[in-house]
Amino acid sequence: MATVLPFSTYDVQYDNAKFRRRSLFKVITQAMLTSGVRRNCRSCGIGKLLTLLMIAGLAFLTVAHTNPAFSSTRHFVKHIGGKDEKNLITEGGTHLQSWKVFWRKPPRLPPRLPPIEKGGNGSLYSESLDGQGISEWTVRQTKVVEAFQHAWTGYKNYAMGSDELMPLSKRGVDGLGGLGATIVDSLDTAMIMGLDDIVQEAGSWIEKSLPARLNEKGQVNLFETTIRILGGLLSAYHLSGGENEMVREWGSRSVLHGPKPAVYLEIAKDLADRLMSAFTSSPTAIPFSDVVLRQRSAHPAPDGLSSTSEVTSIQLEFWYLSKISGDPKYGKAAMKVLEHFKTLPKVEGLVPIYISPQSGQFSGENIRLGSRGDSYYEYLIKIWLQQRGAGHEVTNVSYVHEMYDEAMEGVKHRLVQKSIPKGLIFVGELPNGADGHFYPKMDHLVCFLPGTLALGATRGLTKQRAMEQGLMTIEDLENLKLAEDLAKTCYEMYGVTTTGLAPEIAHFHTKEFNEEGLHGGNKSSDFLDDIIIRYADRHNLLRPETVESLFVLHRITEDEKYREWGWQIFQAFESHTKVSSGGYSSLSDVTVLPPLRRDKMETFFLGETLKYLYLLFGDSNMLPLDRYVFNTEAHPLPVSLQRTENSHFQSEVSSNVS
Repeated sequence: MATVLPFSTYDVQYDNAKFRRRSLFKVITQAMLTSGVRRNCRSCGIGKLLTLLMIAGLAFLTVAHTNPAFSSTRHFVKHIGGKDEKNLITEGGTHLQSWKVFWRKPPRLPPRLPPIEKGGNGSLYSESLDGQGISEWTVRQTKVVEAFQHAWTGYKNYAMGSDELMPLSKRGVDGLGGLGATIVDSLDTAMIMGLDDIVQEAGSWIEKSLPARLNEKGQVNLFETTIRILGGLLSAYHLSGGENEMVREWGSRSVLHGPKPAVYLEIAKDLADRLMSAFTSSPTAIPFSDVVLRQRSAHPAPDGLSSTSEVTSIQLEFWYLSKISGDPKYGKAAMKVLEHFKTLPKVEGLVPIYISPQSGQFSGENIRLGSRGDSYYEYLIKIWLQQRGAGHEVTNVSYVHEMYDEAMEGVKHRLVQKSIPKGLIFVGELPNGADGHFYPKMDHLVCFLPGTLALGATRGLTKQRAMEQGLMTIEDLENLKLAEDLAKTCYEMYGVTTTGLAPEIAHFHTKEFNEEGLHGGNKSSDFLDDIIIRYADRHNLLRPETVESLFVLHRITEDEKYREWGWQIFQAFESHTKVSSGGYSSLSDVTVLPPLRRDKMETFFLGETLKYLYLLFGDSNMLPLDRYVFNTEAHPLPVSLQRTENSHFQSEVSSNVS
């Protein structure tokens, strides 16, 4: 921020000619004295003299025309030839007084001080004393850092070591196995933001307490533990200098302290070894959903089924662990799941949301991209990007890209429709499979899809670079257009509510479906009649999917509107979810003011939502999308850029999977 200089009487009397206004007479005389006119006046002819007089006259007329003090001259002229001599004299007197105003010495002005803030649309733009500007996005990025620090402070003060914070009750709760999930989920966000004190606090807890927790704790969910805990440890390993990576490789400007990278890697291997029982205990390639950590055992869920998204959204983490540890067993087990999925029947690439680990077959026909289906489609393209690398084909994962392409065609053909009356593009569901009816329901979770489509279209490059390199097909351009249309819909799910925050689930008005009176409450929204929000769906869990897609789309299209949308969402979080004693709270109803709070701060608010907002407002060289993939909990993992890199490991995984 610019430093404000003190304003005093001395400033008003400031006598530096750079800031002082001078009279017209002084301007002319000084110009004559310095130009040599006086010295050479004897040689001046009549023509030169007339020229000087003409210039002086033009200067006088210009000043007189623009000076408000001469407004009385117009009244004087208006009364010439009139009958009212009194008025004429009065106006003439005013005219004569105006000469005194004109020739009066103007007051001295104070020095020009650096502005504190300027900019439109509520933007913050500061100028430093040396004239160097601080971007409004840098200021906004700082606001996100402050929000993260506020959230961490609440967690540290009232819930340190627990999985999650209940900010209103000021206590912690263990809902994810008791592994200190918020700490591990938040660590790489603190690293990316350069918050060394938080990095040391979180890293110290992980080093001293997490190994004991692994030995003591009982049942955890394979998927949640993989994406949050294992993913967080692997990302921390890389960002702290693992693989001999220099800090500048991912765009950090800070030197971070805390445990050595090997600490994170060893704990990650210990955790993964325990999670491997989900694979080894299952009679098929489909892992069980639940793991008992201290016993290194696993079992299926009570209904005997696993979620499609859960068993297919662990490959990024397990494959990367094999790559850095040199042990292919992790990647081999995870990739066998997708090899098996390749053989299963699908509906134009779309799959049901449940699968049986006992039979290895899908259960039911419910097809959706919301809960239990979402990250299956996300990981197809990200696995390909991770293992293929930018511009380097790895043939043993080409089938994953084929599965992705087929699925996106199925989405466009089967699930995409327009709302009425304004025509928002949305993704619906097929609750009864291919032969059932279309249901116009869209979870907020589906808002991951715009970012995924954009990544698939350009391979993480900007659109301009991808076009210049001839990488984009007609299908890629269509997918990118769909991504932007869906991002608009996700944004309007926020804008249609009274609080400016999206509900957990939205329905859309179509020719076949409508429910009166269930709108978001913001009557100034153009889409109030398009989006339907049922009472049971009006909660907000501080979810990241929309800002995730805004971040990806801004990186790829370089369109500033995605930043502006993200800023509006962030301001709504600040206005309605911030708890003064520390932390942020989920909401029960986003359509009323003030909204009722749910007393829960999810780990992904620090691990994902604030991280994506920080990156959205930052430089594109921070974790570039052609060099990193983010797992479904926003933990960045590097892509494999060269076919020959870890070739022994890749060949082992490939041969074992086959």
